[in-house]
Amino acid sequence: MVPLSVLDLSPITEGGDAGQALRNSLDLARHVEALGYQRFWMAEHHNLPGIASAATAVALAHVAAGTNTIRIGAGGIMLPNHAPLLIAEQFGTLAALHPGRVELGLGRAPGSDQITARAVRRALLGGAENFPQDVVELMGYFRPAEPGQAVQAVPGAGLEVPIWILGSSLYGAQVAAYLGLPFAFASHFAPAMMMEAMAIYRQRFRPSAQLAAPNIMLGITVVAAESDEEARFLYSSLQQSMLNNRTGRRGRVPPPVEDFEARLDPYARAILDDGLSCAVVGAPDTVRRGLDDFINRTGADELMVTANIFDHAKRKRSFEILAQVCRSET
Repeated sequence: MVPLSVLDLSPITEGGDAGQALRNSLDLARHVEALGYQRFWMAEHHNLPGIASAATAVALAHVAAGTNTIRIGAGGIMLPNHAPLLIAEQFGTLAALHPGRVELGLGRAPGSDQITARAVRRALLGGAENFPQDVVELMGYFRPAEPGQAVQAVPGAGLEVPIWILGSSLYGAQVAAYLGLPFAFASHFAPAMMMEAMAIYRQRFRPSAQLAAPNIMLGITVVAAESDEEARFLYSSLQQSMLNNRTGRRGRVPPPVEDFEARLDPYARAILDDGLSCAVVGAPDTVRRGLDDFINRTGADELMVTANIFDHAKRKRSFEILAQVCRSET
């Protein structure tokens, strides 16, 4: 089995609130740290009532302070929303407090709709088209400061925080390959270009000081339970959330419902097939077969697992079952 990590969207459930979601994130991080997961990443999203990790560096500080060994990172920071210096200072602060544990995934999408993107960015110069230059500028702030350097990240300079490039299309693959950085593809919600993006990244990769050979981490939704039926039931919360978000009915993560898929019309089914075709849902044996197939088909070097399960205890159990499945494979 390849190394496993966790992407946590800090889900705000119906009847819950952001404070509870963030406390659950820390509890989950401690749980998966004990289970041997490699990384715990949180994502920048804005104006989404069901996600509490908008202030990603702040949320990560909360998680990092309550854990000991698991690597903490952003999956990711949407760089066009920010000045590179500010992100260098934020993650430089995290790295100064938690040496050797902090890494930074960077994306070029706004992490929101266009109206919200405007509210986030305001008068920032440039935008997504400047993403490669902004990445290079940000990486420079993490290198040791040069004599006479006019602008330094403090903290940040000299801390060499590892950078990942995120993507859900071919663009991120090209940037990651050109800069010689590890690449994380968002196949957990946008798998359509996954295989082509991986091929481009591997073909065009240029070794760098950070990375000698291509390294691909694929996002994947995994919902594991004691039975296939229970897992499909728990999975319905995520299915409802995706449908709601993609049809303009944003809200908190809803509770699961019985026989959800039987109620879907062709349009709704097409939305879910498009976004969740890589999901692995079921009992331990089903999960094992699904992961084996996914890894054999893609050749992924690592997996970043996400699971927006309504019940926090069931969510923790899902990651526990997955860890047990992977241990039995080794």
